Amino acid sequence: MPAFHYVGVDPSGKSLDGTINAAGLQAAIGMLKGKGYFLSEITEVKGGLARKAPAKEKAAKSEGFSLSFSFGAPGLKSKQRTTTTRQLATLIASGLPLLRSLRVLRDQQKGPASLLFNNLAEDVEAGSLFSQALAKYPKTFPKVYIAMVRAGEAGGALDAALRRLAEFGESETKLKGKIKSAMMYPIVIVVVASAIVTFIMLRIVPIFTKIFEDMQAGELPAPTKLLIFLSKLITQKIYIPIIGIVVLAILYRLLNRWRISKYYIDKGKLKILLFGPVIMKTIMARFSRTLATLITSGVPILQSLLIVRDTIGNEVIARGITVVHDQVREGEGISTPMIKAKVFPPILTNMVAVGEETGAVDQMLEKVADAYEEEVDSAVSGLSSMMEPILIVFMGGIVGFIVIALFMPLIKLAMGISAG
Repeated sequence: MPAFHYVGVDPSGKSLDGTINAAGLQAAIGMLKGKGYFLSEITEVKGGLARKAPAKEKAAKSEGFSLSFSFGAPGLKSKQRTTTTRQLATLIASGLPLLRSLRVLRDQQKGPASLLFNNLAEDVEAGSLFSQALAKYPKTFPKVYIAMVRAGEAGGALDAALRRLAEFGESETKLKGKIKSAMMYPIVIVVVASAIVTFIMLRIVPIFTKIFEDMQAGELPAPTKLLIFLSKLITQKIYIPIIGIVVLAILYRLLNRWRISKYYIDKGKLKILLFGPVIMKTIMARFSRTLATLITSGVPILQSLLIVRDTIGNEVIARGITVVHDQVREGEGISTPMIKAKVFPPILTNMVAVGEETGAVDQMLEKVADAYEEEVDSAVSGLSSMMEPILIVFMGGIVGFIVIALFMPLIKLAMGISAG
């Protein structure tokens, strides 16, 4: 295998001067590209002589490295991943080999996405399984994705597995889109109202504070004192609330890393007024859809349960899945352990029980997922409608408190003057 001498810098700016073995010049460039190197020169070492890459080719590749790695390792956004998965499934189903399909997708993409498919193609060309190549990018391809590809490879139905993955991604994207669109209006209300309150605290309250001082209003009412204190805190010591928010955010992230504290945080989320039921339905929809997709793709049930547990995102449900997994491993079915876990709704356990009796657990889970996604859609729409008047009343109450707190001293002075 030819050897290639290269000169350049790594992503941290450290100078590089080394040799790499590769099948050819393009392969060597691609391998170095996969490591994030920025090349200034690459030459083939052959019989003591070196063949330099053509100047135009080097310039193009060097420019490609600079563009691709300016922002870190190659990757795909979730929507882009779904689209390319659908395209890859279509290419393979049309009879195109996997390696050629990956190169077609590489040529269709730009930036980090092009680099990613180039790296995947090189790994496959080097003899790796497609699932092994995907496993090198855990932030881009989750465990569900890799497990389904592995099952598709084992069963000789990679195109079908990729098609199911695309459908799975489209369902998740659709559900997230519905939630985001339904919550957009309440978020806009909160942002606008918060901006108004901030303006009052920064501009209006200081003016009234100066008026009270000039008029020697004496002892101010408690609401007025609180309002002036908050205004001064925002205008003079804004770093205090900022530090407090940062500390709370860091503390929240740290607590979410510990399984014990995360369990209680996730348990609290499921009990939040109005939001708790929606969160639970969303999790059940995700659980049902993911497990159904894995089982349909041929992933063993025990492995499917472990994958769902690790990707579900809620420690309370994850512990319930662990209970189900352990009892299934002992030889039990799925529905009975799900009932014993006491975290799964009756509709889900009943449908799974029917699926076990008919030998169609995956189909029952798909139906449950569809039902829950419809419920989530309706629940989010209803929640959005309920939140609008609640937020309006809440923000109106805040503005009303500010107005009353500002005018109470003035009313007190006016009454004193009239009495005198």
